[in-house]
Amino acid sequence: MAVAPRQQGSRLLVLGAGAAQLGLLAAARARGLYVIAADRDPGAPGFRFADRRAIVSVEDEVGIERLADAERVDGVIAPGIDWPVAVAARVAAQLGLAHPLPPEVAARTVSKLKQRECFDRAGVAQPRWKLVQGPDDELGYPCVVKAPDRQGQRGLSLVGSPDELEPAVGRALAASRNRHCVIEELVEGPEVTVNALLRDGRFEPLTVTDRVTAAPPAFGVALAHVWPSEAAGAEAVEVARRAAEALELREGPVYAQLRVGERGPQVVELAARLGGGHDAELCRAALGLDLNGAALAAALGDEGLVEPPVEGAGGACVCFLVPPEGSLEEVTGLDEARRAPGVRDVWSYRRPPHVFGPLRRGADRAGAVLATGGTRGEARARAGRAADLVRFVTADVDAQALV
Repeated sequence: MAVAPRQQGSRLLVLGAGAAQLGLLAAARARGLYVIAADRDPGAPGFRFADRRAIVSVEDEVGIERLADAERVDGVIAPGIDWPVAVAARVAAQLGLAHPLPPEVAARTVSKLKQRECFDRAGVAQPRWKLVQGPDDELGYPCVVKAPDRQGQRGLSLVGSPDELEPAVGRALAASRNRHCVIEELVEGPEVTVNALLRDGRFEPLTVTDRVTAAPPAFGVALAHVWPSEAAGAEAVEVARRAAEALELREGPVYAQLRVGERGPQVVELAARLGGGHDAELCRAALGLDLNGAALAAALGDEGLVEPPVEGAGGACVCFLVPPEGSLEEVTGLDEARRAPGVRDVWSYRRPPHVFGPLRRGADRAGAVLATGGTRGEARARAGRAADLVRFVTADVDAQALV
C-alpha cells in the first residue's frame, strides 16, 4: 500500500543527485513532495526525479543556504554521502527548519577524527589509530591512511608495505582540510554493515549485511551487499548501537561499517544518514520496512511519509556493476535484467559519454542490481545472473584520457 501523493507537497532540498541519492529522490517524488536537488554534476542521474535542478556543489554551504532560503524549503536532507550531512544540519538550524541532527552532533559524525576520539572516550571497539602530519609506521602493516575530514575514498589508501606509506600520507594530506591525516590498523576479517533507525534515542537495528566480492564474467570483481549476514550478529549490532550513543545521535537513520576481526566487531566508520549503496531499498526488500520514508519523515517532521510495512524476503542482495576501462559507448540488457527472477530493481548510473579509468573507485560503479530470494544464497545468485545480462560497452581511449 503506497502513501497517496499530496496535492500540495512539502518542499524538500536534497543534497546530492548521484547514485547514492537515487532511492531517496525517487521515494520523495513518489510521495508528492516538491523536490529540489543540488549537485555540481549537470548529468547526475538523480536529477530526473527533481522538480527543480540546482547545479551547485553540496559542499558550498553558502550557496546551499541561499538556495534553501530562496526556494522556501520545508526541510533539507543529505542522504548517501557524509560531508553534506553537517551542511544540511547547519542550514536547517540557520533557517529554523525541522531536522533530526543538531549542528554540533552532525559535525561529529562527518569527522573521522572526532568519531575516533568519541569512540575512545566511550570505550567503543574500533581499530587502533593515530593522527599524524607525516609518515608514521607505529601501527605496522597493513594499514589504512585517510583524510579525517573527507568523504568516500578521497585521500584514502590501503598501505601494505613501508615504501607505500609516504605517498599514501602525501595523498591524504593533500586531500585533508586541516593538513592532518589518520593512520589506522587494517582489521583483518569480514566487513559488515549495520543499518538502523533512531527514534527519540532508541536504536532500532534493521539490516546487517555482508560486504562481499563477486565475479560476474563481463565485469571482473564487483562488490555486493548480502543479507542476512553470515559474519556478524547481535554483537555487531551492539557495537554499532554504542557507537551511535557515543556520538549522541538520537534521531534518524544510521549507517555503520564494521570489521569482524580477532577482537570481535570493531567500528570502522559511522554515518548519520542512509547508506549510499541502496541500503534503504535493500531494507524494504528484505524486511518490508520503509527506511526511505523514515528518513524523509525525520527531515520534514512528518510521519505520514512512511509507507506501511510490506512482506519481506528470506534473502536479499545488491550487486554493483563495475565495467571495463574505456569510453562508454552503450548500455544494454537493462530491461532483460529487470525481468529476471527475483529482481526488484536495476539501476544504471552512467550514460555516454563517460570514461572509466584503470583505478577502481566507488565512482567507477556503473550501476547495481537488487534481487531477493528464499535464502541469502538464492538472492545472491539471482543478483549475479541479472548482472550478467547488463553490458556496459566501452571502447579503448588514449591513456591520457584515463588520468
